[in-house]
Amino acid sequence: MKKWLTGLALSIAVLTGCGDDSSEAETPANKTTGEHTSATAQEEEHRIIAGTVVIAQILDRLNLDAIAIPDTVKELPSRFDDLPNIGNAMDPDAEIIKSLNPTEVLSVSTLEYDLKDKFEQLKIPTDFVDLTGIESMMDEISVIGERYNRVEEAKALNAELQQQIEAVETTASSKEKPRVLILLGVPGSYLVATENSYAGDLVRLAGGENVMAGQKAEYLPSNTEYLYESNPDIILRLAHGMPDEVIKMFDEEFVTNDVWKHFNAVKNGEVYDLEEELFGTTAALNVPEALNKLVEIFYN
Repeated sequence: MKKWLTGLALSIAVLTGCGDDSSEAETPANKTTGEHTSATAQEEEHRIIAGTVVIAQILDRLNLDAIAIPDTVKELPSRFDDLPNIGNAMDPDAEIIKSLNPTEVLSVSTLEYDLKDKFEQLKIPTDFVDLTGIESMMDEISVIGERYNRVEEAKALNAELQQQIEAVETTASSKEKPRVLILLGVPGSYLVATENSYAGDLVRLAGGENVMAGQKAEYLPSNTEYLYESNPDIILRLAHGMPDEVIKMFDEEFVTNDVWKHFNAVKNGEVYDLEEELFGTTAALNVPEALNKLVEIFYN
């Protein structure tokens, strides 16, 4: 079971890049790989590569340009039009990145395990930004703002996010807390998301009570008998990797596994498939939209 869970957790970590020690790599602005500094570089020296879509979106909101972006079907801000493409965020072309002579590649911490060694071997300066939760994302926005002389822009962005989050919390505070079960599916299997996951963070802020509260891990293996005893009012299903395939997997599981039909959430039609673009496995700037969607599900 431990080997299975480890393998599945690693596959989920890899998916989060879509959209997650010692080193002799050359580093910008006196910064070692994976560490932060408040020192700012000169504007003309910035040669930043956006390793993921969310990173590109954050750079745009901080009024920062990039010299390359990852492959994506999503529409990015116009400032990134016609930039070189480094390939898939989960497995970028390191040779292309090296040839662009970046001062820094900004990727995400959930991809560090997969990318760090390759980038270090090519002496590519890299920072793996922690977007595993809303608070950590806002902290990272502040750090990037300090590093690139965008302190005011970072403060404004965080203030905007905080205001919208607090508005949702105010709405939820006067409501009865629903008990929520979160299932995170990838092709072939699924896990249960605890309050320590990004999805769990969203549910908490929207006023929900995670039935897997009190756990240390972000995700746990599913045990339907135990989950039935948790008696959730609402079941949220998140499909990642190949969403259409995963939703079919969920549908088949809920039909063929007899236990599910006894859940009150299933009986009452309180099972919801959440869109991958709005509910990723790591934090993004669409946090307010995701929270408002949960409020709509929980209280309307």
